[in-house]
Amino acid sequence: MSDRLKVAVILEWHPFDVMNFHEMLWSMPDVAAYVQPWDIFVQDPARASYDALLFYNMSFPVPPEDDARRRYVADELGTTDQGIVLLHHGILSYETWPVWDAVSGTTDRAFTYHQGEHMRFSVTDPDHPITAGLTDFAFVDESYKMPEPAPDNHVLITTDNPQSVSAIAWTRTYKNSRVFCFASGHDNTAWSSPDFRTVLHRGLWWAARRTG
Repeated sequence: MSDRLKVAVILEWHPFDVMNFHEMLWSMPDVAAYVQPWDIFVQDPARASYDALLFYNMSFPVPPEDDARRRYVADELGTTDQGIVLLHHGILSYETWPVWDAVSGTTDRAFTYHQGEHMRFSVTDPDHPITAGLTDFAFVDESYKMPEPAPDNHVLITTDNPQSVSAIAWTRTYKNSRVFCFASGHDNTAWSSPDFRTVLHRGLWWAARRTG
């Protein structure tokens, strides 16, 4: 279907529940998700044809100067209106790289993680297209205790869990791209939540400039 959102889902290193992750993506009938390793994506001559990029990678360390991933992020990412979504551990990548600071809206990605946390989420902007009409919600997920994102981000969702960064979802602009960062999404306890799926789905469409 030509009106489906074409999304490259970019992976690296971090293990995950493959079957349930794909089931979650397939639950969005208007999204065509193409899951692929980071090093394959950067070799694809058609990579600019995606409407949005969903980064579910956890990439360390900063790539060397001649690495294709580094050249892509430094030279191509954000130069078009292609949407950028950083999901869960995708935010944490390249801890010491200022370029990923600018993409993610974070300047310090040192973290501790806490699995099986009961997370209560509060919608801080009920008028944004990603969160419009949503009420506060909860599910179990892995949390990251880390510094808060930079003040130039627009925070949409927060949590009061003391083992977590307060800001859970935020938007920003990187060059010409809309960016949506969503710190949730470790495994199926989060992915199976209708609220999680709604936020991610809307975030993809918003980042791709197809809504809002």
